[in-house]
Amino acid sequence: MSPPPLPVDTSILPNLKQDLAAKPRELFIGGKFVPAKSGETLEVIDPATGKVFAHAASGGAEDIDLAVQAARKCFDTGAWPAMPPAQRARIMMKLAELIEANGSRIALTETLDNGMPLMMGYFGAVMAASEALRYNAGWATKINGETFTPSHPGEFHAFTQREPVGVVGGIVPWNFPFVMSVAKMAQALAAGCTIVLKPAEQTPLSAAVLGELVAEAGFPEGAVNVVTGFGKTAGAALVEHPLVDKISFTGSTDTGKQIVKACTGNLKRVTLELGGKSPVIIFDDADLSKAIPSAAMGIFGNAGQVCAAGSRLFVHEKVRDQVLEGVTAMAKSLKVGSGLDPETRMGPLVSDTQFARVTGYIESALSEGAKVHTGGDKADVEGAEGGYFVQPTVLTDTVAGMKAVEEEIFGPVLATMTFGDDDLETIAAAANNTQYGLNASVFTQDITRGLKMARRIKSGMVNINGAGGGPDPAMPLGGFKQSGWGRENGRAGVEAFTEIKSVTVNLG
Repeated sequence: MSPPPLPVDTSILPNLKQDLAAKPRELFIGGKFVPAKSGETLEVIDPATGKVFAHAASGGAEDIDLAVQAARKCFDTGAWPAMPPAQRARIMMKLAELIEANGSRIALTETLDNGMPLMMGYFGAVMAASEALRYNAGWATKINGETFTPSHPGEFHAFTQREPVGVVGGIVPWNFPFVMSVAKMAQALAAGCTIVLKPAEQTPLSAAVLGELVAEAGFPEGAVNVVTGFGKTAGAALVEHPLVDKISFTGSTDTGKQIVKACTGNLKRVTLELGGKSPVIIFDDADLSKAIPSAAMGIFGNAGQVCAAGSRLFVHEKVRDQVLEGVTAMAKSLKVGSGLDPETRMGPLVSDTQFARVTGYIESALSEGAKVHTGGDKADVEGAEGGYFVQPTVLTDTVAGMKAVEEEIFGPVLATMTFGDDDLETIAAAANNTQYGLNASVFTQDITRGLKMARRIKSGMVNINGAGGGPDPAMPLGGFKQSGWGRENGRAGVEAFTEIKSVTVNLG
């Protein structure tokens, strides 16, 4: 199947690069772009070349305080939360239109910054972000309470109402920086909250574009603020700020645990979407024409830099050889290269740190007895010798206890294991043998077996016979165990930015 046409105007790339190199991207605070108070900037590296190509303001505690104060003022004066919900929805819809109108610039910026293939930069960032806004804008007019009949004697009118939690700190990872910024923002705004976004220091550029479009869409000053900077400075200051009421964080489990501790000061509400080590289970009756490409792209898509990536493959011994052959063929056929090349299907890892992490896990697996079925090394890309490219890698002879099986690699590395019977309890136990519980996939043409497996797998999401093109804004996203707290997306995602207030009127 040929990929859909890519509506990106690449002719703007030279001017875009020139503009990015000419001046650092600034912070967006209170509706205005300003430099960091320290005057310091971040170096922004193109993962496909390993070279610095832009700079962004490196905000710190003082900048975070200004942004939080702006968000607090907008919230407390009612400029955003007291606005009629239908009007808030229209402004969010306007932003969705502006994102699509600026799709080429956003997609190219995302690819330069993150390294993802341009097709993913467009469909996975631009289009997914605009749809997240439209979906959540619909919720702005539908946040309601309930009425109740109290159990104690007397006559009462009792009801609940949902109120926005307040000022939100949204901390965004580097793997899908634009769409995750927009998704966090959209849910918070729909609930009536104001927000301070802190993008990852590795990928600060598309958030600056978002700030421009927020201003153009007509949001009141302070409703949305963007502070780029390091996690240990700007991120920590945001988490600890006493005027922030909620933190929404996507990232590693270790960092999530640190955030929980830091939020105890004023008992901030916390939503955490954390790591994963997701199982893919292929039974012997599976439709392999669906299972094989899904298993391959479930780990090689975005170079495996996906929280929900299917990094552990459990395959029935009857179809093991076919599945390995098919996944290996796909791995070898994927063009690895710069995301700006329209033929690229897997881009680089985001940084030299991530490159060292992923290759280190491959070396560890080999030292523990695993074998490389395909890949396993740095990928050579002509014209991009300094880039952080790793070959799509399939490991065999992997067993529970190996680091590559137990820990999140966050790279294009698939650990494969075989099972020989159809005892669902045993298979589920193997799939659940991890500290994580974010995502899982099951392939079988026996829907009863698929549904039984879905019940037994301890995971926030289970896909039977393949998933869609990414998280759906209508479907709750989140994990069991150490994959996080709470849910994003859907009704649950919006309501996570609200508090429930109970009101009782004595009619006696």
